[in-house]
Amino acid sequence: MQPAPVLTVTLNPALDLSAHVSQMIAGPKLRLSDPVTEPGGGGVNVARVIHGLGGKVCAWVALGGAAGARLATLLRAQGVAVHVFDAPGDTRSNWAITDDTGAQYRLQLPGADWPEGLGAAALADIAARAQGLVVLSGSLPPGLPARFPAELARTLPPGRLALDTSGAGLEHVVQNPDPTLFLLRMDRAEAEGLAGHALPDLASAAGFAKSLQGRGVAQWVSVACGAQGNVIAGPEDAVHTCRPPIVPVTSAVGAGDSFMGALVLALAEGRAMPEALRQGTAAAAAAVMTPASALCRPEDVARLAPQCVLDS
Repeated sequence: MQPAPVLTVTLNPALDLSAHVSQMIAGPKLRLSDPVTEPGGGGVNVARVIHGLGGKVCAWVALGGAAGARLATLLRAQGVAVHVFDAPGDTRSNWAITDDTGAQYRLQLPGADWPEGLGAAALADIAARAQGLVVLSGSLPPGLPARFPAELARTLPPGRLALDTSGAGLEHVVQNPDPTLFLLRMDRAEAEGLAGHALPDLASAAGFAKSLQGRGVAQWVSVACGAQGNVIAGPEDAVHTCRPPIVPVTSAVGAGDSFMGALVLALAEGRAMPEALRQGTAAAAAAVMTPASALCRPEDVARLAPQCVLDS
């Protein structure tokens, strides 16, 4: 039996604009070169990764205005199935500017305010289209209550939602445990902010992930620790860590989305969580090798996966 397609949800998408500048300085006009425009936003990127790795996926995207229409066109041109949910205002843009030293400057707009009641319509629309795993990835737009991710987890069948969000949405989920949430992912900075102290290594990150999982925040909790690797804690005291090989770093953009895409695809295909963690770790490592806002390349993921060291 073929697995049901993954549904990715992007509430606050963006046109990702990347370019190069000789030097980033205040005052004079800066002449950019090598401009690239790509469809962006957490769930959009997760969908692109799943599609690129050969999986079945549909991208549910809240879009508005001419920029939103362009984003949908770009995404469909890459072969990704798209469902557009009408959002207020014009879809925002994000910038990633790289200078001659390799330093990267990432600038992000907030997005348009959502009016009261639109969140309920979005919940119903997502639930009507979800057949398998659902991934909600990226920030929440202004005006959408912080409880939205938790409400989506309860709207779907238990154990169907994988969440990678930030800010108030992440804090709400952590402060209001609900085991209907299948998976919660965060990066180390977010985890340290929630923990109130540093998490300098995989062991400390694993301990924090296990503490959240033990409180019922989610069935599985994952923390990304950059070049050190990734950890995930789950039921029955399961704790897994995965270390990537050393790779050349070109751009950190897209590593988290590549991780989520590869991990969720592996789960949708019926692989066990440790192997899914390996696939996600390989995809994150592959993503940092690509320029600007480019995501992981399938051939790099396949090459790096056997080099990722998995500990259970």
